[in-house]
Parts: sequence; C-alpha cells; structure tokens
Amino acid sequence: MNLTLPPPALLRDADPARTLPANVEAEAAFLGAVLIDNRILEDMTCALTPDHFFAAVHGRVFARIAALADRKAVVTPVTLKPYFESDEGLKELGGTAYLARLTADGQGLLAPRELAQQIYDLALLRELIAVGRTLVERAMDTSESVSPLGQIESAEAALYAVAEGAQTGNEAQPFAVATRASLEMIEKALLSGGHISGKTTGLVSLNEKVGGLHDSDLIILAGRPGMGKTSLATNIAFNAADRLRRDLADGIAAKDSVGAAVAFFSLEMSADQLATRILAEQSGISSEALRMGRISREDFQQLSFASQRLAELPLLIDDTPALTIGALRTRARRLKRHHRDLGLIVVDYLQLLQGSVKTDNRVNEISEISRGLKTLAKELSVPVIALSQLSRAVEQRDDKRPMLSDLRESGSIEQDADMVWFVFREDYYVASREPKRPVDGDESKIHEDHAAWAAAMERVYGLAELIVAKQRHGSTGKVRLRFEPRITRFSDLAPDEMGASAYGND
Repeated sequence: MNLTLPPPALLRDADPARTLPANVEAEAAFLGAVLIDNRILEDMTCALTPDHFFAAVHGRVFARIAALADRKAVVTPVTLKPYFESDEGLKELGGTAYLARLTADGQGLLAPRELAQQIYDLALLRELIAVGRTLVERAMDTSESVSPLGQIESAEAALYAVAEGAQTGNEAQPFAVATRASLEMIEKALLSGGHISGKTTGLVSLNEKVGGLHDSDLIILAGRPGMGKTSLATNIAFNAADRLRRDLADGIAAKDSVGAAVAFFSLEMSADQLATRILAEQSGISSEALRMGRISREDFQQLSFASQRLAELPLLIDDTPALTIGALRTRARRLKRHHRDLGLIVVDYLQLLQGSVKTDNRVNEISEISRGLKTLAKELSVPVIALSQLSRAVEQRDDKRPMLSDLRESGSIEQDADMVWFVFREDYYVASREPKRPVDGDESKIHEDHAAWAAAMERVYGLAELIVAKQRHGSTGKVRLRFEPRITRFSDLAPDEMGASAYGND
C-alpha cells in the first residue's frame, strides 16, 4: 500500500522514549476497506470507536464515516471531502487526496474484521500501559495518607474499564448517542406490553408502578425486622434470574430479555439458607419444615423436581461476611467480567458493609457506602438493590408505615438512591396485639376483645404494602401485594382481592 502515513507529531500519545503499540498501516487499510464497502461497519465484531485509532487523523475520519453511515448515507472519499478540506492534520498528508489514496489497492477488503480487531486490541494495550504507569507512580508515593488497599481497588477498577473497552467511553458523549439509548429503552417497554423498560421484578403490579429495574439505578429496599425485606429481595432475584433462564431456553437473546443473571451478596444469611428459601417458595413446602426435615416422601419428590428446575438458574450467591464497600465492588466487577449476562446486583444488607477506612463516625461511613453502591450501579450499568434497616422511630408512632426520615444512620442513603421502597405488613403489628387472658377476669369481655382482634387479623392477614417513597423516574405511591409467610413468598393480589384489600381505601 503506497501511502504517506502520519508523521510522529500527528500520532496520539506518541512517546519519544518508547514506541507505543500501534499499527498505522492497519488503520489506513481498514479505513480504505470501509470507504469501498460501507457494509463492513455492520459486520464488525468489536466495538470500535474513533478513540481506538492511534493516528488522530484516522480517528477523525472514522468518526465522520460512522456519523454519515448512521444517517444511511453512502460514504466515499468524495462524500467525505467537504468535511476535511480545512482539516490541518490531513493537509500535512496531502489534503483530501489522502482519502482517495486510502482506497487505492483495497487490501483491507481481504480481512476487515481482523484489522478492526487488531486496532481495538492495540488500543487496549495502550490503555494498559497508561494504567500501569499510573499504578507505578502512585505506588512510589510513600506518604502516610496513601492506602495500599485503596490503590489496589482503584487499579482493579481501571483494569475493569480497560477490559470492557470503556476507558474512553466515560468521556462526554453526543446527545444523539444518549437519545438512541433512550429510544431503545422505550421500544423495549413498548414490546413488553407497555409496562417494563428495565429488568423485571416478577411482580406485575410493581413493574407497572416503577417500569421494572433500570440500569444504573440504586434501589433502597428498607423495612423494620420481620417485614420480609429479605424475602422480597430473594423473590425479585429469583424472578429476574428465572425469566432470563426461560428466555434463553426459548431462543431469546440475553440483551432482548427483561430477565437478568443476578449476583446476590448476602452479608447476613448463608448461601444454603437463601437456597432453602427459594426451594421453599418453588416447592410450596414450608421453609421451617425443610430445615427441620419434617417432610413426607411426596414432599421430598416435589422438592427434588423443584431443585432440578433451579439447577441452571443464573443466580450467583456470595455470602462472604464483613465486606468493605471496596471489596464488594471488586467482587462485582469480577463477576461481571465472567458472567456477561449479569444484570442485577442485590446487597443484603447495607448496614453490614464496612467503609474503606475505619472510623468512629458511622454516618460518614454509611454515606461512603451508599455513594459506593450508586457508583457501582453506574459503573457496571446494572440496577443495584440494597436492603437497609429503619430506625426505631417507626415503633413510636401510631401509624407504623415507614417514612424517608426513618432511614437509619444517614440522609445520604435517600440522596444517593434513585428509588426507595418500604415493606410494610400490618398483620405483623396486629398479631402482636393479641389480647392476653388474665388469671381472673370477665370471660365475656375476654371473648369480645379476642373476637375483635381476630376480625382485625383476618382483615389484614397475608396482605403487604410496598411503599414507593421515592422514584426519580415516576410517581410515588403504594403497591399492594400478598405475602405467604409459610414459604416466604410475595406475589400479586388477585383482582377480587384488590377490591377487598384492607388497604383498598388508603
């Protein structure tokens, strides 16, 4: 190929001490092939961007080619010419005549995919060199304020970005790119029946309220002990993972599914305890009976069938205790690298995480943790559901329904969250008010009080509210659900139950 290639002064990141890995001839050949046959852009197997080109002028040419092709225009040296007549870099190569010379012999047509992959790979190697230099410079800093573990976590985050080919993708993007992503999300919601634009929760009423779980969102799921927040999180994790499993079995690509592979970080319960909950839910056998072994042979057979269905469930459980927020983010990045379909992360629960630095100020530590979880959601572009405790202020009120001010230990949780959900079950509080039988007393009065309590209990038993107290994407409000405590399962209310619900007039 007889081309005048860009001099070192025009090369991106030129290093006078050592030549960075690059193949400018491959870049020129690839651009020539695309100008001859624009369909090559549709057949690329790697996500090539202008920043992957070593020669800055080649990056600008590729950017213009991509923009024109996106508008369905035919791209040739002639149609490119008006955009580069005043390009100073191209003038040093002979001006717009250089564009015509790119197509002179068409060698790039022999292996355009391989050329694109080589350009991409060499760009990643240059990014690795940049990460390595930064790592060495920081490691040489021996001041007391330096945290070696923090440096390791930062380096791993940078390496993850390189592995994703996203090191340059964090820069400002044209509004047109964001608009296309938005339209794709809206189209997905339309095709799903008008309810889900994100990952499914498996609960129709909740999907209708929030539109599913959106990428990059931090969802705080909070409640007082006994309300069932872990059960709800487990239900949602299973529903999302099972939907992906079924869609893949039906030949639907993971990117087109509203399901997702799920990573469940359980800092409170062990992996086998979580598995027992899911088995109980799917087999319909009480989790208590499973733990005690009080099941019949028929129950065991039913359990065996349920376990076979769950064998291929894309649900990953990490039950490592006492994780720091930095360690959790590191583990999540590794899982994302190895499981490309990972689309949802659940953390049970936020207050059991530790900050990166030991401190007596728990409020600041929780603030760091909530910011870290939001950063993780954006970095991996997945929804993150983090369970949270509530303060005891709830118990001091007549109306036990939680409010945003009840979030424990830090207002930053509310600030960082895209959505805040509260789980509330009135039957939990009504059950605690069962009249006690005194040693000596009026039996008729006792029966009257107990009958009134039993009527109140019957009215609310098995009903739950999910209070959407904050939502950046839509309105707040309540979602009414059914809760089966025997198998720890939340589900949608039947239409007739909706009308008869104890909360129907709230």
